[in-house]
Amino acid sequence: MSHRAHLFSLKIGYAFSIACLKEGYSFKKFSQDLLAGLTVGIIAIPLSMALAIASGVAPQYGLYTAIIGGFIIALTGGSRYSVSGPTAAFVVLLYPIAEKYGLAGLLMATVMSGCILIAMACLKLGKLIQYIPESVTLGFTAGIGIVIATLQIKDFFGLSIDAMPEHYWDKIYTLIQTIPSAHWPSMTVAIVTLAIMLIWPKFKTPIPAHLPAIIVGSLLALYLNSMGMDIATIGSRFHYYLADGSLANGIPALPPEFKLPWLQDGANGHALGFSWNMIQELLPSAFAIAMLGAIESLLCAVVLDGMTGKRHSANSELLGQGIGNIIAPFFGGIPATAAIARSAANVKAGGQTPIAAMIHAIVVLLGLVALAGVLSYLPMPAMAALLLIVAWNMSEAHKAIELIKTAPRGDILVFFTCFSLTVLFDMVIAISLGIILAALLFMKETAEMTKLVDIKDNKRYVADDLGDDVAVFRINGPLFFAAADNIFSEIAMKTVHKKMIILSFDNVSLLDAGGLSALHKLIEHCQHHHCQLKISDVQFQPLRTLAKAKVQPIEGILKFYPTLQDALND
Repeated sequence: MSHRAHLFSLKIGYAFSIACLKEGYSFKKFSQDLLAGLTVGIIAIPLSMALAIASGVAPQYGLYTAIIGGFIIALTGGSRYSVSGPTAAFVVLLYPIAEKYGLAGLLMATVMSGCILIAMACLKLGKLIQYIPESVTLGFTAGIGIVIATLQIKDFFGLSIDAMPEHYWDKIYTLIQTIPSAHWPSMTVAIVTLAIMLIWPKFKTPIPAHLPAIIVGSLLALYLNSMGMDIATIGSRFHYYLADGSLANGIPALPPEFKLPWLQDGANGHALGFSWNMIQELLPSAFAIAMLGAIESLLCAVVLDGMTGKRHSANSELLGQGIGNIIAPFFGGIPATAAIARSAANVKAGGQTPIAAMIHAIVVLLGLVALAGVLSYLPMPAMAALLLIVAWNMSEAHKAIELIKTAPRGDILVFFTCFSLTVLFDMVIAISLGIILAALLFMKETAEMTKLVDIKDNKRYVADDLGDDVAVFRINGPLFFAAADNIFSEIAMKTVHKKMIILSFDNVSLLDAGGLSALHKLIEHCQHHHCQLKISDVQFQPLRTLAKAKVQPIEGILKFYPTLQDALND
């Protein structure tokens, strides 16, 4: 095996081989993994179905995602506690793709996103995610929460809407227009489900709230339907074809089957097909899915590290996410990433290794095969209530409120920009503009921190009287493109009639190309006015930049000194 192939195999097996084999794997650990996998698998079944529906596809594709994606990512990823599957974060991205291109387009975009994630891992970009500001992540997650909640109003109130419009304000207008068609039996099921989910945590039992809520909601809907109330369920809303071509209600009680993604149904009900034009059209969406998947999975891994005291491998996790998202679509899986809620439940249930997440995938598979008929009775209003809670938890409203109360004005501006763009337009635009705006504000604030200080009359630095023809300045802060031009222009303006300028660079940590260009302008200014420029105390990075640019002393114009005192005494 070549050196590169060996490294690749190490990365693929990071979570299992390093965390399990090196530390030793005992029957006790397996029993803990088994219990955690069973717990999280039961939690994942209704959640995966609900998130698939919210993403614009049939519920079984959410289960396929948890089964295939959840197993493969756990096997190949870099976080021992992460549990992957469909997540609420993707809903805003996936719903428009499913509406325009159907299931086939969504699966093709997923495969492409997996390739992008692997490329990110190979380029070791895992650590770059930490440079995305919290105001950006909170902004788009809050926006996603609002959009998900808006999409659930239709089923929560049982409104008669055939198809939701594309734009947010049109959705709101349509919902308001159809409020008179609200179906009180559906509202009753939704409200009861929601109430149980809100009250249940007060009992502090290990059973997650959505399980009793879904069970009670389903039983109530079953009773009301027996009374002729006509409440929508998984079975009445979704259908599939049997082998003989006949139509059946609900979801198929079959494990995921291999099928090329582009041969699945498009938006028109026919196979989408494979073409270069289609790849070009889907590429922006695939990139957005990859970026969001990277952010979500690595944020989840960081949270789990804080809960357990362990460490994850960022690039190995990206690699695992990429592999999972390439393979899963060939079995009907939509985009998968690590889910914080399910991963945290895995830790709390005692999960020790990635085997817990693999067992979770097997539990979902068994649930699909054995309980497909039962799952068809799940009422749509109850699923809508479940997603409302998911949307609330995802929005992290408490963190957003704290940021608005305590953060600087620039961070608040970035938050509201990302929030509003996510809701009104597109999350890709929101993240892109949010990062750009945050970067610009950061550069502005950093540039304002770079100051020019006149130290000629400061006896701590200049003990002797130098006369009126000499200026002595100390530059405090980085001389990068956003700050250097102003600093050197200020020096030139203050020294028009001076014969000598002495600059101390002892507090200049950075000199970039923009700073170098501004320095050249100052040197030209000195040559034009027959003024001598002395620069002292140049630190390592600025010195390296000057050396690379081959900036040499100029007789009678430019000279460098190791210390300020050397410059003053010469």
